[in-house]
Amino acid sequence: MASEDDNAESIAKGEAAGVQEHRSEDGRELSLTGNWTTRSIAAIDGWMRELASTAPERIVLDFASIANIDTAGAFVIRRTVEELRQAGKSVEFRNISHSEEVLLDAVADAASQSMPEKPSSGFGLLTPFAVIGRSVFAMAEQMKYAFGILGSAIAGSSGHGISLTAIVAQIHRIGVGAIPVVLLMNAIIGAIVAQQGAFQLRYFGAEIFVVDLVSVLVLRETGALITAIMIAGRSGSAITAEIGSMKMREEVDALKVIGLNPIGVLVFPRLVALMIALPLLTVAANAAGLAGAMVIANYYSDISYTAFITRMGGWIDVTTVFAGLVKTPFMALAIGVIASMEGMRVGGSAESLGARVTASVVKAIFVVIVLDGLFAIFFASIGF
Repeated sequence: MASEDDNAESIAKGEAAGVQEHRSEDGRELSLTGNWTTRSIAAIDGWMRELASTAPERIVLDFASIANIDTAGAFVIRRTVEELRQAGKSVEFRNISHSEEVLLDAVADAASQSMPEKPSSGFGLLTPFAVIGRSVFAMAEQMKYAFGILGSAIAGSSGHGISLTAIVAQIHRIGVGAIPVVLLMNAIIGAIVAQQGAFQLRYFGAEIFVVDLVSVLVLRETGALITAIMIAGRSGSAITAEIGSMKMREEVDALKVIGLNPIGVLVFPRLVALMIALPLLTVAANAAGLAGAMVIANYYSDISYTAFITRMGGWIDVTTVFAGLVKTPFMALAIGVIASMEGMRVGGSAESLGARVTASVVKAIFVVIVLDGLFAIFFASIGF
């Protein structure tokens, strides 16, 4: 704390800020002196930071002796006041001018944001519940933002910035470009299921039932699920990277400037393309999965192609095919909304872009698997 002689010299020379202390029975009065400006505030800043831990229950700040004050000085005073009040102290202003009040009010938000966070008390009995609570609130915020993206995309779909050409181009990129990898992956999955099923059913002399197993599993589950996961990793990451890079280059803001809805222009065509491409890819994936299973069944179990197709035709019906296809538009919508949401959350750095792309893929795959499980439970409950 500055002495009275030092403070008097500071006022005379127009130099450093200072504080004169007057103690009383009911509290402590601090007379602020000198120039509380950017050039001179450093001399008193450290002492002001320690005031909250040493001050009594009542503090009076007297502004009568302040020679000059700017936003830097006002910030230090306001920050100290916030720290004192957070510590449960009573703070009173005295002889404060209107201009000084205006300065203190102007820096109030910045001073509040600069308050240091309370140190963690370490692991305790309530720590797991605190972590779960924060996760739940974060998930709720993200869901609200995702629904906002979806609503904005639907609302912006009627704008003049939407074109059929953009939708067709996205269908080509998302659907046609993914055909080779989707067919290959589903053929391999179908072959693996057929091989493992044939080996196990051989012990019971029931290898022919591998046709029933593969047909139901591919058409109801793996065809749609594997395809959606592949699209989430391939196209979902691409959508996030595209929108994120546009946001980094301020192209999204440019769309707003020219009067276009960026959500409608960027997100809506991709959502429509995903909802068209994913069901069509699932049909192709089902065919590839059954073809892979057919080849393996013929090789390991001597089930001819004719016998495989005949038994499959007698076992499955339209509802089996429909059960797999009906969930694909919902999966596509989830992938598109999550990818677009993460793209819109990209900041100004390459690190932020990478983090958002990773989050997009992980969240999309997680939601796709959850949706598949929910549909399976729902179909089982209604006997579909």
